[in-house]
Amino acid sequence: MFRYISKARPLARAVAGTQKRCLSIHEYQSMKLLNSYNIPTPKSVAAHTPEEAYEVAKNFGKDALVIKAQVLAGGRGKGHFDTGLQGGVHMVNSPEQAKEFASKMIGSKLITKQTGAAGRVCNAVMLAERRQPAHEYYVAVLNDRTTQGVVLVASAQGGMNIEEVAAKDPSAIITTPIDFHNGLTEPEAIEVAKKLGFSDAQTQKEAADIFINLYRIFKEKDATQIEINPMALTTDGAVLCMDAKFGFDDNASFRQKDVFALRDISQEEPSEVEAQKADLNFIKLDGNIGCLVNGAGLAMATMDVLSLHGGNPANFLDVGGGATPETVKKAFEILLADPKVKSIFINIFGGIMRCDYIAEGVIKATKELGLKIPLVVRLKGTKEEEAKKMIQESGLKIIAFDGLDEAAEKAVTLAV
Repeated sequence: MFRYISKARPLARAVAGTQKRCLSIHEYQSMKLLNSYNIPTPKSVAAHTPEEAYEVAKNFGKDALVIKAQVLAGGRGKGHFDTGLQGGVHMVNSPEQAKEFASKMIGSKLITKQTGAAGRVCNAVMLAERRQPAHEYYVAVLNDRTTQGVVLVASAQGGMNIEEVAAKDPSAIITTPIDFHNGLTEPEAIEVAKKLGFSDAQTQKEAADIFINLYRIFKEKDATQIEINPMALTTDGAVLCMDAKFGFDDNASFRQKDVFALRDISQEEPSEVEAQKADLNFIKLDGNIGCLVNGAGLAMATMDVLSLHGGNPANFLDVGGGATPETVKKAFEILLADPKVKSIFINIFGGIMRCDYIAEGVIKATKELGLKIPLVVRLKGTKEEEAKKMIQESGLKIIAFDGLDEAAEKAVTLAV
């Protein structure tokens, strides 16, 4: 039993870690946002077709450019496309070369260590001027649990995995708390620049201005993180943000409409996008047992019990306390769209949620969607007896249980 429990707990933790969704935006969008706050970057222009890439390169003003696939995933440079093209970042020296690379990138899927084998579609490329770094730095603005506030994190060891840097040499990480209301002061910012090794007043001021304005974006745009890796001191003496990664708080979407208008749903799991439209908390997993539960805690416990019995959940799905029969039907549609699902397990504890609403939705979905895979149901709580009677009188092949263990074990057995 301990073997199964140790297997189950990491699954719940993994799902708990992925529940919070923070909007990410593409690199070319990040560059525009940085520029709007007077933060210097290499000149860059996006293109959405090979022909557009050709025109951008032709009119750029210089031939030595970089073309970058615009996919929301790290490790693009070391990734590969399903077309066979190796790498999502390439040097280009002519408009013709820009068009050739764009034709192999746009509309194809880039597979990196972060996307998994499925990859993510590339709908745009970014053409940027080449600027040669003399030294690379790491800079981030983040929420910090230790200080319970915002911090500026910086390191003179940029352009690499910052987690590895922190593990090998913690002293290489400079953490500076930021006053939420007043922001980062110029003396504080210049002190960070000095610690990073900027040796003259001019570059110290340029770096400090970047730090100050990054915090302005963080606060004014409800960001959850801003990561610049690398920020560079170029060979011609400029301080530039060479790359940027943003995350924004989804709870602030109502007041950050301009930012959330940048959302690219093609970079997201389609079933999760569909669930979000129906106000369902859904995360796709790799198993074969579809789960429909109310309450995040119960949902994770349900997945743990399925794992304890040797099963593999196909999803995390919390219908919440305000679910209706129509919501339940929509949840069924999303579960059944996954060809891997071989059985469905419904586990409802009726506190705020009424069990008879769930039963009504289950019966309606089973009839209207022509459900052919086994359906196991466990209902406890408010209107439990009424719900059980509705299922019994429906005449449908719905397997009902009172005990969680027995229900989970049955769902696992039927999925084999």
